[in-house]
Amino acid sequence: MSLGKILVVDDDNAINELIKVNLELKGYSVLQAFDGTTGFAIAKQEIPDLIILDVMMPEVDGYTVAQRIRQCEPIKETPILMLTALSELNDKVKGFDIGVDDYLVKPFEMEELFVRVRALLKRAHKITDSMATKELLVYKEITLLPETYSVKIGGNVAKLTPIEFDIFYILFQNHGNMVSSKKLLKDIWGYDPDDDIETIRVHIRHLRSKIDKISNGKKYIETIYGGGYKLNI
Repeated sequence: MSLGKILVVDDDNAINELIKVNLELKGYSVLQAFDGTTGFAIAKQEIPDLIILDVMMPEVDGYTVAQRIRQCEPIKETPILMLTALSELNDKVKGFDIGVDDYLVKPFEMEELFVRVRALLKRAHKITDSMATKELLVYKEITLLPETYSVKIGGNVAKLTPIEFDIFYILFQNHGNMVSSKKLLKDIWGYDPDDDIETIRVHIRHLRSKIDKISNGKKYIETIYGGGYKLNI
């Protein structure tokens, strides 16, 4: 039984094949594409559980493919793991702004790829036997709706990405108390990531923007500079 269907989109034949062979040895079903246009077409047709997407490809790059995926209804919430030889901060921010879930910088160890793949599939509810079920939470004017990744404040509803929902869920469970950036990285990514605080900042910025639009002027998410974030209800 396959652990999940993964699409690998990378124009480097050697890397593409290496990832495919190693993922299949772990029990995953793997699809391949060697350019962005074909990758997007296969994604729409096959609806994979996860997409591993290279950034630097000719004609259509990974960022463009990621944008198309996020605008395509059947696959817009499919987790995307970007492969990049670019480790500069601005490249990561650009990807996260588009909706990329995680980054892996080349060259990488296969074990690191496996850990990130498992974490992304788990968070996307694809590995149901190890995914803790989130219950509907209600406190005062806020209701969290896990099945639709939504937050309701009064009569207003905001649809969040899975990562944004997980951040808000953790802040909600700890409302009134600060949650450190390190804890958010650990709990949401499911492994010990580097201290990539900018990753959290980008997602918090998007989350805060969506919450502020339905909050009737109240600022719920507070930044504790040098520490983390707090939800004030």
